[in-house]
Amino acid sequence: MLPGAVIGWDMAAALALGDALGVPPLATAELLPVIEAVMVAKLNEQMDHPRG
Repeated sequence: MLPGAVIGWDMAAALALGDALGVPPLATAELLPVIEAVMVAKLNEQMDHPRG
């Protein structure tokens, strides 16, 4: 664990979100690693450089 850092998403939650949005589970599983990598990087970047 890294204190104060995002390292990934909960896969069950991501699949549930995809399902709620009407995205087939196979497509969600295929796309998730790319989307997750970008989102984790951006979230950590925002935590390193908070706006205010």
